[in-house]
Amino acid sequence: MTVRTRIAPSPTGDPHVGTAYVALINYCFAKKNGGKFVLRIEDTDRARSTRESERAILDSLHWLGLSWDEGPDVGGPHGPYRQSERSEIYREHVAKLLADGNAFKCFCTPERLEEMRAVQRASKLPSRYDGLCTGLSAEEIAKKEAAGIPYVVRLSVPAEGVCVVNDLRRGAIEIDWGSVDMQVLMKSDGMPTYHLANVVDDHLMEITHVIRGEEWLSSAPKHLLLYKYFGWEPPQLLHLPLLRNPDKSKLSKRKNPTSILFYKAMGHLPDALLNFLGLLCVMPPEGEEIMDLAMMTDRFAVEHISLGGPVFDVSKLDWLNGRYIRERNDLDAFMAKAQAWGFDQAKLRRIAELAQPRIERLSDLGPLLAFFFAGRVAVNAEELRAGKLDDVSLRKALQLATWGFDALASWQTAGIEAVLKDVAARLDAKLREVTRPFYVAITGSPTSVPLYDSIDILGRDIVRERLRVALEVLGGVSSAELKEWAK
Repeated sequence: MTVRTRIAPSPTGDPHVGTAYVALINYCFAKKNGGKFVLRIEDTDRARSTRESERAILDSLHWLGLSWDEGPDVGGPHGPYRQSERSEIYREHVAKLLADGNAFKCFCTPERLEEMRAVQRASKLPSRYDGLCTGLSAEEIAKKEAAGIPYVVRLSVPAEGVCVVNDLRRGAIEIDWGSVDMQVLMKSDGMPTYHLANVVDDHLMEITHVIRGEEWLSSAPKHLLLYKYFGWEPPQLLHLPLLRNPDKSKLSKRKNPTSILFYKAMGHLPDALLNFLGLLCVMPPEGEEIMDLAMMTDRFAVEHISLGGPVFDVSKLDWLNGRYIRERNDLDAFMAKAQAWGFDQAKLRRIAELAQPRIERLSDLGPLLAFFFAGRVAVNAEELRAGKLDDVSLRKALQLATWGFDALASWQTAGIEAVLKDVAARLDAKLREVTRPFYVAITGSPTSVPLYDSIDILGRDIVRERLRVALEVLGGVSSAELKEWAK
């Protein structure tokens, strides 16, 4: 048997360091065992998936030094490697489940499902489909379909008993079938959910070991049930602990930057970042913490994976990155990397166009443009509050802009301007009243070169972090405020 592992990111946002962490472990496991490593794009969420995000994920993983034997960009014998291109395969498998009585059509409306969940919440019961449509006769189903009533296809789940999930690191885990939902397998638009596509693709792509985050452990019974219904041998499972912040909370961009692109923009070297991720899952040689990919692969062992949740300690990453800068680069290599990071001609030309009309001496360039070459800028709370917005409106403006910037499909000046105009409209404030604190948050000064162009040049990841820091300076945003503003 040839060992085959996979990474299956969803192209719905920035490339996450957690994706790189899981990819590294899958790569090391496959290569340590003489196997193949596959990359598959799980883009069944048509509303949120973009090719831009897919490209960013692939480029970021390549930048880190990871490669794959099969995938959407390199091909392979088990393609297509994008789920959006495999719809007919999923429909065939759903039809088999329905024919065998292992799935059923559910015609419940969103309103009826929400009422059901409200009752369950009030009764402090787990959120789970109540099985109403499992009692429909063939005649009732045909009548509803003839009337054009939309439906989803759900998984049939045992009413009682226990599912045993065998995990390579955790051993046997028992999960009561009564806590397992009758999962939607096919949405009303004919697209599969993750659960169906994941199982079908892993089988057809001959994946032998599914190594994924522990958040999927509760879904393992649904997946094992599908393997049973199809008559397939399931792969071996390994559920990895989630990356944690230093306070042990789940790593999230509310507390720390999570995008690989942020660390690239901050000037972290790819081999240093990969080495840092490796330290979270591979035992380094005694007295040494510098490891390249070949050494990580050679030293990888499942039993070395800590179940306590590895801490993504940015200060440790900075220390390690400093060692790489000093110890792994001569002066010429250092200059080349510094130039590629922040001093390429296209970027410098854009910055020069903004600076030239605003200086009297070339020595003015330093203080005027320093924020372009900094990771974080010093933000003064008094300067943030110096405008006409009250504290709540100010924090709301920063949060709404963060959401607006995250939602931009294309990072360009026009879209950035539109986001800030929309924020001003929602606050019923003048645009200049809103933009003033953004100058402080983004550039560190209430006046600088043009704001929209500056945000464009800095990029989404650095801007998101500077807005997060500004919100922290103002005391942060409460959960209640987030819920209210999200409406």
